[in-house]
Amino acid sequence: MREIGSIKLVQIQRSPLKRGEKPHRYYDPSEILTMSSLLLTGKGVIGVISDDEHLLDVHHADHPRSHHQGDNGISIGFTSHYRSMRARFGEHLLDGYAGENILVETEEEQTLSDLEGGVTIEIAATGQLVPLKDIMVAAPCVEFSRFSLKEDNEPSAEQLKKALQFLNHGKRGFYATLADSASFIEIQAGDRLLTSA
Repeated sequence: MREIGSIKLVQIQRSPLKRGEKPHRYYDPSEILTMSSLLLTGKGVIGVISDDEHLLDVHHADHPRSHHQGDNGISIGFTSHYRSMRARFGEHLLDGYAGENILVETEEEQTLSDLEGGVTIEIAATGQLVPLKDIMVAAPCVEFSRFSLKEDNEPSAEQLKKALQFLNHGKRGFYATLADSASFIEIQAGDRLLTSA
């Protein structure tokens, strides 16, 4: 297996990041919370605040406003992609602002072909290997594309189209599911992401 990088941070979306009503919806990253650790489950991600306090990610199947679709319970992003997004759109796109659960520190950008065979998290404290499967692109939404463009006025249709194209193909991140859906695995910053590719 090849190491992609070390996990820089783990986080959850406490509630949906798209606010307001169509056609005036907007993206608000303020509901993203960094956690000390995450519990990965077959239903999605649970943020760990303390031994007796947990928060469900909005993509967890049991969240009251769940956006769970069966294949989007865990999301992964990469610091290399944020560097590319900042070069294109500006410094306001801080690491983690796309809302992924797991942010991996790496120099290389990752594509679906790099990851589609599956990835594995190696728990630093124990060496336990946690396989993730069904890797797929997390397609960007119009609201995040507008947020990325940071326009004072509504961006043109052409600007939005180009932003969506740039953010697609994994730039915004990837979804995954736990290979063993019955598992309940705790991960944290410092654990490593590996791939067999």
